[in-house]
Amino acid sequence: MNTNTPEHPPATPAPAAAPASAQPPETPEGRGAPAAVSPQTQAALASAAHAPNSPGATHIRSFVHRRGHITQGQLAALERLMGQWSIPYAPRRLDPATAFGRQAPTVLEIGFGMGETTEKIALARPGDNFLGVEVFNAGVGSLLRRIEDSNIPNLRIIQHDAVEVVRDMIAPDSLAGVHVYFPDPWPKKRHHKRRLLQPPFVSLLASRIAPGGYIHCATDWEDYAVQMMEVLSNEPLLANTVDGYAPRPDYRPLTKFETRGLRLGHGVWDLIFKRVA
Repeated sequence: MNTNTPEHPPATPAPAAAPASAQPPETPEGRGAPAAVSPQTQAALASAAHAPNSPGATHIRSFVHRRGHITQGQLAALERLMGQWSIPYAPRRLDPATAFGRQAPTVLEIGFGMGETTEKIALARPGDNFLGVEVFNAGVGSLLRRIEDSNIPNLRIIQHDAVEVVRDMIAPDSLAGVHVYFPDPWPKKRHHKRRLLQPPFVSLLASRIAPGGYIHCATDWEDYAVQMMEVLSNEPLLANTVDGYAPRPDYRPLTKFETRGLRLGHGVWDLIFKRVA
């Protein structure tokens, strides 16, 4: 993977246009009747796998699109709020000051799920900007609702493949931090190649973190934790902040699923590495 991409002009958070082939989504009740949504929402609900790859995209995607359930509230949030809080993918550099309307340290979160943790962290750290990347419609709709309900001004969303976002939209040495919490473990050995945290992507992430910034990963799969430790430890731009796995920092709240797992005796492993000069 070539991380030395040329500098690009800033990308601005304008709504994406709907592709001509986009079909209206089904209603949440699944009856097959098209929901009355705008072209912008139709574009948002279209599979990110159908978005055009930027030049040179050859990586294996670490996600599989499924026709998942989306609630009426999530669909309504997509319809009303995508243009306000989302940034469309574009193969050019993002200007965080323009996207957030202020200068502040920017933290990238990859794969925020339904947004519970992202919401809590953004509220607890109002001095930082948070850029969440997620591909699934229900999760994006859920976090949009959280942004509105909790009045979170320091959070933006990009709905697209994380590798392409980091490679094409994030400038080198620009991020204050990266969060990767509970990524898909792809537990079967033949699927390990689909795991997100592989050496090429970790090298790319490290190049986008500013010296002194951090990458924080967490997983409840021990086998994946071992792989994360090996990959992060072998990246020359990163150094472990502790000897081995890190205690969970206060800024990462426990989710209800994690709490239940811990109660059942399941392990959780946190890894916190810093970018060296």
